[in-house]
Amino acid sequence: MKDYPVKKNQRIIVSIIDLTHEGMGVAKVDGYPLFIENSLPGEEVEVLVVKVGNKFGFAKVEKWLTESPDRQPIEHIDLLRTGIAPLSHLSYEKQLEFKQEQVQNVMKKIAKMPEVPVYETLGMDEPSGYRNKAQIPVRRVAGELTTGFYRKNSHQIIPIEDFYIQDPDIDKAIVTIRNILRRFDVRAYDEESHKGMLRHIIVRRGHYTHEIMVILVTRKEKFFKGELIAETINKEIPEVVSVIQNINEEKTNVILGKENRVLFGKDHMVDQLLGHTFRISPQSFYQVNTPQAEVLYQTAIDFADLKKSDVVIDAYSGIGTIGISLADKVKDVYGVEVTPEAIIDAQINAEKNHVENAHYQTGKAEVVMKKWHERGIKPTVIIVDPPRKGLAESFIQSAAEMSPEKVVYISCNPATLARDVKLFQELGYKTEKVQPVDLFPQSYHVETVTLLTKIENN
Repeated sequence: MKDYPVKKNQRIIVSIIDLTHEGMGVAKVDGYPLFIENSLPGEEVEVLVVKVGNKFGFAKVEKWLTESPDRQPIEHIDLLRTGIAPLSHLSYEKQLEFKQEQVQNVMKKIAKMPEVPVYETLGMDEPSGYRNKAQIPVRRVAGELTTGFYRKNSHQIIPIEDFYIQDPDIDKAIVTIRNILRRFDVRAYDEESHKGMLRHIIVRRGHYTHEIMVILVTRKEKFFKGELIAETINKEIPEVVSVIQNINEEKTNVILGKENRVLFGKDHMVDQLLGHTFRISPQSFYQVNTPQAEVLYQTAIDFADLKKSDVVIDAYSGIGTIGISLADKVKDVYGVEVTPEAIIDAQINAEKNHVENAHYQTGKAEVVMKKWHERGIKPTVIIVDPPRKGLAESFIQSAAEMSPEKVVYISCNPATLARDVKLFQELGYKTEKVQPVDLFPQSYHVETVTLLTKIENN
């Protein structure tokens, strides 16, 4: 058996020398790394070793011997235990610096582009209560239906009512809905036995409109008194304009099933972004921090430096938020998205906003773009906003073949961004600048906007 410099359940005093990209403190014992939650560089702490692995171990703080000047009071220790707000112990100014450094690191190490300027992270004046969407698991705890969040790396639920980073009206709504469901004796889902009815409560609230959509994710289609429950929710929360039952019969960690039923009101809700009105369906992607999404998209529009003659492809267009926001500045916008419901929303949103030069199509971006290319559509700007896994190599090749003057890349994962800009460079595109934007204060996630320009003679 390998001998490590630390043993499980050992108490030791260590100095924190760094933070991981997930915001855990790093200490080293004879070169062996220990990752420690709720600790910051410069702190000396007494820790209990909880796990020892081949390359690194985990420990938890028992006592702080010295505290960092960058430490801020934690609103609620459960915010760290669940991973809801893993950076909530670090001052907001330092969170923004930490995120800028994360982006600089990947641009240097993965993209091999240390010369590309990475600007200071654009933050919020009030970095709490910002989330316009909550996805809350429902389980039976101490004999009753309970809402909260999972302890990190487990499926053990910790009851929570104040989520700190969510719109406070969403937090209140979840408690009200939970109490209504208790009154109606709705059974909470049990994942081990795959029994019980209610799996998740999802609440979305329009930042500007204050409209609320409630999605009740159930294990089966038959929902006893579902309509009455929905009406009661609307009676007690008048801002609710839509209550949807989403049916997910699978034994899975995936939250939403494919089928939706309207129990009350509309099949969508409405909000505004950059002065435009958007219809949002249950499965549609919509950035969870509306004020910072406006900063993010405005940065992308500014980086694109658009002209009236420009033709823009909005890849991963979702419900059309970016394309519709810039349509009045260009000749044409072509949007593509794999989710059919999102494309229906995008088409309706274009109509709602009196935008006639935005055209939307369902499908995989690289496949649809190839067809557009064959039809002679020549984009001058391609805007991409992919999920965390980044862009497929085939997409990058399709984009480069269309030979736009600029690519504006909105990313929620610096590592895949860095990987992708490296490939764009091989295909004749120079990375000019990167702007981090903090859409998720108190967490380690960071969004970025990157400008790439076509290198002449390519």
